[in-house]
Parts: sequence; structure tokens; C-alpha cells
Amino acid sequence: MSLTRNPAAPARSASRRIGASVAALLGPAGAIVGALALARATGRARTRSGPGTGCNGAFVALAAGTVGAALGLLVVVTAEGGLGTGNGLGGGIVALIVGVIAVVLGASALARFRRVPA
Repeated sequence: MSLTRNPAAPARSASRRIGASVAALLGPAGAIVGALALARATGRARTRSGPGTGCNGAFVALAAGTVGAALGLLVVVTAEGGLGTGNGLGGGIVALIVGVIAVVLGASALARFRRVPA
């Protein structure tokens, strides 16, 4: 049995956790912005005119959701071991699911904004 340690192992594991954490933060942020954009598009939320209103929220939700889901998928695919091993697999799964939800909300809001009222 060798008592030498691999100094790269903790750094590699920490970088995977950081990637999973970034992805897990981008997903919910995109979902929240997408939900607000969808509420604005359906007329359920009153908004002031100016920068940051309109289709911008839908585009932000699409971008954040896509990046969050892509990073989550990358973490899930490259994780060694299962849940609870410290490789960020749990965060990657959460990021993947919430990122897809953010993309769906952003796409729905964008579709509603693009409809021309009759």
C-alpha cells in the first residue's frame, strides 16, 4: 500500500464542484428571469417602460438556461463515481433540470412577445 498522495486529486474535485455550483446558480437565475418574462408577456405583471423590459428577459432566460444546462450536462458526463462522492454530480443534475426549465420558460415568453395582437 502506497502512502503517497496525489496532489492533483483535490484540485480536480474542487474544480468540478465549482463548475457544478456555477451551473446550479445559472439555472435557477434563468428560471426566475424566464418566469418574470412570461408573466410580463401574459400581462400578469405590470412593468414600467424602459431598459430591461420587453423581450430582454426572455433572451436572458434562454441564455442562462442554455449555459446552465450545458455546464450541468458536462459535469454529469464527466463525473467519476456516484452521488455523494464530491464530484458535483448532484449539482450537475439539478443544473441540467433547472436549466431546461429556464429554456422552456424563456422560449414561451419569447413566443408570447412575438405574437401580434389582433
